[in-house]
Amino acid sequence: MFLKKITFIVSIGIMIISCNNKKQPKIVKEQANKSWALTSFVKVDSLNPILEPKTDTKFLCPIRNTNVKWEGKDVFNPATIVKDNKVYMLYRAEDFVGKHKGTSRLGLAISEDGLHFNRLPNPVLYPENDKVKKFEWEGGCEDPRIVEDETGTYYLTYTAWNGDKARLFIATSTDLMSWTKHGSIFKNAYHGKYAKTWSKAGSIVCKLEGNKMIATQINGKYWMYFGESNIFLAHSDDLINWTPIERNVSSSFSKEKLIGHSAEVPDLLPVLKTRKGKFDSYLVEPGPPAIITNKGILLIYNSKNSSEYGDSKIPPNTYTAGQVLFDKNNPSKIIDRLDTTFFKPDKPYETDGQVNQVCFLEGLVYFKNKWFLYYGTADSKIAVAVMDSEIIH
Repeated sequence: MFLKKITFIVSIGIMIISCNNKKQPKIVKEQANKSWALTSFVKVDSLNPILEPKTDTKFLCPIRNTNVKWEGKDVFNPATIVKDNKVYMLYRAEDFVGKHKGTSRLGLAISEDGLHFNRLPNPVLYPENDKVKKFEWEGGCEDPRIVEDETGTYYLTYTAWNGDKARLFIATSTDLMSWTKHGSIFKNAYHGKYAKTWSKAGSIVCKLEGNKMIATQINGKYWMYFGESNIFLAHSDDLINWTPIERNVSSSFSKEKLIGHSAEVPDLLPVLKTRKGKFDSYLVEPGPPAIITNKGILLIYNSKNSSEYGDSKIPPNTYTAGQVLFDKNNPSKIIDRLDTTFFKPDKPYETDGQVNQVCFLEGLVYFKNKWFLYYGTADSKIAVAVMDSEIIH
C-alpha cells in the first residue's frame, strides 16, 4: 500500500469529543470504554428545530431571471464555524422550482449564542452564469463542510449537482459572504479522471485552536476524508487541489467489489467501509471536519441502515451517525470505531419530512466552553445538540 512509502511524523495537542444522547443508556454502556468518544450530546428540545423553511424571502435567480422563494421548501445540512465570537452557519436551502423539485443554494445565518440564528436575506453561494454552471444547474449547491487556514481564509467543500452527477467542489472566502468558486477539487489529479465521477462530502482534517477549526498538515500535506457508500482519502498542498489515494495492486481491498456510487471509482482505496448487521450497513459518508486529537483523528460520519442486511433494531433506510478514530500518523489506519450509533432520529422533526428518518451531521463547533453539533433533520429542517465539556490538553 502507498502508506508503506510514507512516514508520518506529527506533534499535536489533544481534544476529546463526547457525543451521544443521554436518553440512550444502553448505548452509553456499550461505548463506556471508548475514551476517545465520550457520549454526551443532548438535543436542545426546547428550541429544535432551530431553522425552518421561510416563504417570505425571495431571491432574483440570475439564471431564471425571476424571483424565487429560495428557502421556502426545505432547509437542512448545515456547516458551521466560529468567527468574531459568533457562530456562522452555511445551510442548504431549496426552492420549489425546476425539474428536480427544487434548486439548492447555500444561505448564511449568524448567532451570538449558538442557538438563535439571524439569516441573511439572500443566499451566498448558488448556481449562476459562471464557468461551473453546467455542473451546478439545475440541481444546485449542496451539503457544505467548512474549515479555515492559519491566514483566516475559509475553505468550503460542497456538492455540485446538475441532476446527472454529484461532484465535490470547493470555494474560498475571507468573510463568509463573498465566495470564489474553484470547481472540482479533483480536476488536476490523474488527468482529471475523478472530476468526472460521482463524489461528495469533503471532511478536511483540522485541529482545534481556541475556538477555530484550522486545517492542519500531516507530514507537509493536508488530508481529507470524502465519499458516499464508502469513505476515501485525499491529500493536498494548497487545500484547493486534491489528489485521491488509489489502491495498490497488492491492497487487500484490490479485489473487493465496491457498492453504490463507490462503484464508479474502483481505483480508490476505501478507508472506511459499511458493515453488515449494523447501523452503517448501507452507506457511510463523512460528517463535520475531522479533528486531530492526541489519540488520533476523530471523524464523525453519517450512515444509512440497509433494509436487507442492516441493524434490525433500527428502521430500514434510517440515517444515523457514528464515530471512528484514525491513526494521526497514518490517516488511512483505523484505530477504533463505535459499534453502535451515537445519534439517531427520534423526534417528529427528524422522523417526518422530505426524507423520513434522517439525522445528518455536518456542523461542529467549540463555542463558549461547549460543543455544538448542527444537523439536518428529515432533509427539511435544522437542529442542534449541545455537550458541556472543557477541552482536555
